[in-house]
Amino acid sequence: MIDPDLLVLYVADVPASLAFWTALLGRPAVEEHPTFALLPLRDGVMLGLWRVDDVGPAATVTGGGAEIIFQVPTAGEVDRLFVEWSAAGRSILQTPVDVEFGRTFTAADPDGHRLRVLWPTE
Repeated sequence: MIDPDLLVLYVADVPASLAFWTALLGRPAVEEHPTFALLPLRDGVMLGLWRVDDVGPAATVTGGGAEIIFQVPTAGEVDRLFVEWSAAGRSILQTPVDVEFGRTFTAADPDGHRLRVLWPTE
């Protein structure tokens, strides 16, 4: 079996995206260059931010084609994070809503990558 250890998002502006993600995750970058930055997530998994103009072969899809999901332990935590993220000026795509699989809201990073906060139902 093979497990992924690096997720890469294609971004237009590495410093702007790095500022967004370090504030969101509360963790500093472990590597930072003009065209690439690397942040720790958990359990050895890393998040890479790669300037889309430097990706080879050329990327044909950028933000909005997938979601990064942050599961939280309670429905109340969904609402709390919504208030926190809204107050921080993050782009909110969907306010908290109850759906068949739980309580959720959706935001976006500066490049349109979708971020879903989810409390899954049992």
